[in-house]
Amino acid sequence: MRLVMQFDWIFHMVLVVLALMVILCLIRAIIGPRIADRLVAVNMIGTMVMVSICILAVIMQEDYLVDICLIYAMISFLSIVVLTKVYTGVYMKEKDEKEKGVQS
Repeated sequence: MRLVMQFDWIFHMVLVVLALMVILCLIRAIIGPRIADRLVAVNMIGTMVMVSICILAVIMQEDYLVDICLIYAMISFLSIVVLTKVYTGVYMKEKDEKEKGVQS
């Protein structure tokens, strides 16, 4: 407990840095230019939110936040898998249309 209190300011600084990084990833997700860039940015945002929740669990000494972080990790993973599947389907459809246009 004493160790957590000594490094409390470090945890707060890490949370500020993570918040800035989330903002930068959000900008990258909006700007793009490719869908793959957006997917990676969304994945990074999810990872940084999970780290922030874990740091808050240490600062606040609340164990239930770790459970919330695990649930968030599963939801984030599943959402990235679904988005990647949708992106792959769109990419393959465009590729097939392009090949049919060249052959005609």
